Amino acid sequence: MSIARKFKSPASRVAAVVLVLSLIAAAMSARRIDEMRPEARLEEVLYLQSPAVIKFMSLGYTGLAASIYWTRAVQYFGEKHYAKAKRFDLLPKLLDLTVDLDPHLIPAYSFGSIFLAQQPPEGAGMPDQAVEFIERGIRENPDYWRFYYNLGFIHFIERHDYKAAADAFERGSKVRGANPAMKTMAALMEQRAGNTQTARILWTNIYESTDEPIIRRNALTRLVALRVDEDVWNLDHLLEKYIDHTGSTPHSWQELISGGILRGVPADPSGDPYKLTTDGHAVVQNPQKFPFIQRGIPRGQSSPETITPESRKVVEGAQVTPR
Repeated sequence: MSIARKFKSPASRVAAVVLVLSLIAAAMSARRIDEMRPEARLEEVLYLQSPAVIKFMSLGYTGLAASIYWTRAVQYFGEKHYAKAKRFDLLPKLLDLTVDLDPHLIPAYSFGSIFLAQQPPEGAGMPDQAVEFIERGIRENPDYWRFYYNLGFIHFIERHDYKAAADAFERGSKVRGANPAMKTMAALMEQRAGNTQTARILWTNIYESTDEPIIRRNALTRLVALRVDEDVWNLDHLLEKYIDHTGSTPHSWQELISGGILRGVPADPSGDPYKLTTDGHAVVQNPQKFPFIQRGIPRGQSSPETITPESRKVVEGAQVTPR
């Protein structure tokens, strides 16, 4: 229905204009208040919290209201993420209000579920609520198979519930037009739960299927970490092979190269050579470059649980194609 037909009287047209200007002014005012009073809570400065009231005030333009709420949800998440916050208490409320107003706003479910699922500060650390939210998206949009992928991803990566992940991919594979790989992913969940290759496929798909910078950067960082974990596992396996064969622990990579086990000095994704410990293990030189790695961490050090300035430089040139 066009605006002209929806608002036939001058009074109605004026009301519509006032509504739009009011919503825009409210958003701008809230932003200004946030800047003037950093300690102010979002509840104090902007939002009506009743979807019924918002729908009434929108005069039928609930899609516009939903878009404004979704924009503020993204802003709220971005501000918290930038500040490396540990709590994102208002995010579920903002997302619920958004989809109450427009149950078919696909980006809100797709990105919102990932915002909810991942651990702080990359996300809100609410994987169970993320599952509930994306399941709601599935109920409202049953023909959108990609939501099942999001669901399987959350179960696998964040909840480590491989059976639930397999079920999500299997359900999604039955939706008309679904990518045939959904069936393959269901089988991988059943047969290779926790496998590095499976995790790489999932993160690669997330990276390639979104334009959201925060999600892409996090996915790429995870892919870099998986590569390091796999590199270290392979190098440790070769070191064990060398020790078993020679009866001694190598002091340098050159010994493995001379023995025909390696072709050259192995390097991490940043280009730095892996270090060889005195007890025969491979480690990275600087773990601050590689958040989320599980292997190759030098003794007495730790890998950060969030993206660091060092890791940002690494991911800029990283390759995400599964090897």
